Order: sequence, then C-alpha cells, then structure tokens
Amino acid sequence: MHTSSRTLAFIRDHRERRDEDVRDLALHSHDPRIDMPWALDQIAGWRMAKTKLPQWATCEGIVYPPHLALEQCSSQITAEYKARLLQRLINGPSGAGGSAGNDKAPDVLVDLTGGFGVDCSYMARVFDSAVYVERQEGLCEIAEHNFAALGLADRIRVVHDDAERYLAQMKPVSAVFIDPARRDAHGARTYAIADCTPDVLTMQGELLRKAAFVVVKLSPMLDWRKAVEDFGGTVREVHIVAAGNECKELLLVLSQVRQSGERLQIVCVNDDQRFAYVAQGGGAGGCGYAVDNVDGNAVDNNAVDGNTVDNNAESLAVENERQKEADSAWQFLYEPNAALMKAGCFALIERRFGVRQIAPNSHLFVTEEPVADFPGRRFRIVSTMTMSKRALKVGLAGLKQANITVRNFPLAVSQLRKRLKLRDGGDAYLFATTDSSGAHIIIRAEKAG
Repeated sequence: MHTSSRTLAFIRDHRERRDEDVRDLALHSHDPRIDMPWALDQIAGWRMAKTKLPQWATCEGIVYPPHLALEQCSSQITAEYKARLLQRLINGPSGAGGSAGNDKAPDVLVDLTGGFGVDCSYMARVFDSAVYVERQEGLCEIAEHNFAALGLADRIRVVHDDAERYLAQMKPVSAVFIDPARRDAHGARTYAIADCTPDVLTMQGELLRKAAFVVVKLSPMLDWRKAVEDFGGTVREVHIVAAGNECKELLLVLSQVRQSGERLQIVCVNDDQRFAYVAQGGGAGGCGYAVDNVDGNAVDNNAVDGNTVDNNAESLAVENERQKEADSAWQFLYEPNAALMKAGCFALIERRFGVRQIAPNSHLFVTEEPVADFPGRRFRIVSTMTMSKRALKVGLAGLKQANITVRNFPLAVSQLRKRLKLRDGGDAYLFATTDSSGAHIIIRAEKAG
C-alpha cells in the first residue's frame, strides 16, 4: 500500500504525542500534501495497538484499519491463546497432526472470517500454511500488506471471498477458525448465535466435514451452556477467555470425532490464571454438574455444601449458630476472576480450594487460612459489619475513600457510595453482600500479598 513520505512523517511525528487529541489534529492540520483521514486512522490505530497489540505496534509498516475493525479485533493476549489452543489440538493424539513420519500431511488452517488479520497472524505460525478469507476487499488489502510486514507472506494466503461460498468449495483441512460478526445490517450489536453473520449453526455440518477441528469465537455475553446445547453434541471444549479480569471471548471447539467416554472440558483463563474441569449430566447440554478432573467426583453446582439441612426451626437455629461461629473466624476473602464467574462452577471452587461461599448467591469466598493459588483476587478481612448506623460508624471509622463491590445486595455501587459518603479509590476494599442468614453486610478488606 503506497502513501507519501510526507504523510508517513506526519504520522511518526504525532502518534506518540499522547496529549494530542486526534480530533484536534483533524481541525488544525491543513497541509494538502498529507492524506489526513488516512493519517488520523494510523495515529489512532497505533495508539490503540500499543496496548492491545504491542508486537504489531513495534513493527514499522503496519497499516491500521478504521476504528471499528480495530476495536472488534482480538488482542495479542487472546490471539496467542488461540494459537496455543490450536497447536495442542493438531498435535494431540486425535488431532490432524497426530500422525508421525515424513508422510504426514501438512497442517493447514483456514480462517473464514479474517477481519483485520490479528488472529490469523498468530494462529498461522503453528501451522504449515494458512488461508485468510474475508468478504471486505479493503480488509483483504490491509491484511495482505500487514502479513508481509510481519514476515508471514509465505505462510498465509489471502482470499477475498464469502465464508460460506469458500467453505463449500474448499478441500479438507486440519482446522477452521470462524468468528461470526456480531452486528446486524444496521450496525447494531447482536448476541444470539443465529443472529450473527455468517450463521455458524447452519454451517456446522459442512464445517465438520471439512475440518478435524473447528474453533468458533462467540460473544462473552452468551450463556456457554446454551451455546453448547445449540451445537447439538459437537462441542468438545469450552474456553472462557478473560484478560485483565474482563471476559473477552467464548471459544467453542467442535469436533465430529470424539474419543470414547470423552466429556465436555471447560477451561477458564484470565491472564496467567487457569482453571479447568469437565462437565456432565444435566440435560441436553450435558452441563448440569461440575466434575473435578483430579478425581472425577461430581459436585452439584446448585448445592451450597454436601450437607442436608432440615427445614424445622430447631435445625435452622443450630445451623445459624454454627454459621455465626464460622463467620467470626473469617480471615481471608476471595473473589473469583471474570472467567470463573462466567463459568459458574462455584461449588467446585469450594471443593478444590477449601474455601466457603458466604452465601449461595454472593459468589464471594472466605477462609481462616490463606489460599495462595486462588484464581482471582485475594484479600485480608479487616472487619465485617451490618448496615446499622452504629456498626457502620465503627467499621468505617477513619475511612474517606474505598473501592466498593456489591454482590447480591439491594443497592448499586453508586447508591452505596453516596450513602456511605466515600470517595472512590484508595487501599480499602468494601464488599457489600447478603450472608447465609439473609442479613445485608459489608466486609472491609485490604489486598493480601
């Protein structure tokens, strides 16, 4: 892609000036020799890439698309995760790359929804070759240019075509990746699988005839159990991918050939934290139970613990007294990361880490002793208080600001902050929730090392 040296110099001069607003540049720069719309896209794109795609940002010659395409593309972290996932799949005992010897067929990836090309650029590196397919000609031109800048021109072939049309005529390959667009013809966001473009549900038969593995990227807003049901038994793995404690992607691995007795694997990832288990039972989707794959014992996700409590007044009174004793011994509080929250395997978390939920819907966990490897945020409890004026006065004494989280609590964060008259920030953390007796409480905590 050709542009003038003056335009390139303008981009280099302004892209690192973070104090300059791109919109102000548009208003105050009037040199007719500079392709200003294109230059502004490059400056804004490079600034976003510095955080989202740091390797790309260090590569001179990368061309960035208009804002929407860059906003919707994967980050480097999530693209690298997909590359590792596909490498494991094709190199596994049942993978397309599982055979040994010189007669092994080349491993080929087809990315049917290439977009800006970030995912393809990372996934292609673990294959012998890859095909990037994209229906927008402008994105094809950008991707072809960028693959060359990244040294991948000999590995990735760019095809300007529709995903469904290309799938119908292509030869079988090792793996297919597809990321259906989650916007309708009017630009509004869509979330249901059938509302995305292309409709992967109608394509899945052909997809599985053409590839040993199909990785489908979906909106993190979707219920993964419903997504598994929608694909009717072809899903072998679910990956809930978070970065910076924010859910970014829901990845489904589809496979026509499954090992005997193979169960659905759920993998929750947040940065360097990883939590995996298998699921079974519970209806068509096979997702009613979390099964700790350490020993294969099932844990009902709807149970608070393994004990049956009688509903008569005497038993409840005894249980409440036990709860009060346990509550007084709380020393540490744990908040699961975003991927685990999405997975919803709270009873399994209790079992695996020896922690206890404050209440079934709190999704906050406590212990007497620290748990070093808990996948989420860890805190040391300073005090626990009710919502009475006296308790709040004592429990919040000397506090001017705090980070507030609410879970299963009648007030929103903004409402509670206003009531407590606290500014945002600082080293104190307040968790407002409802305990097992139904009482509204606030736990004051500080980060644990």
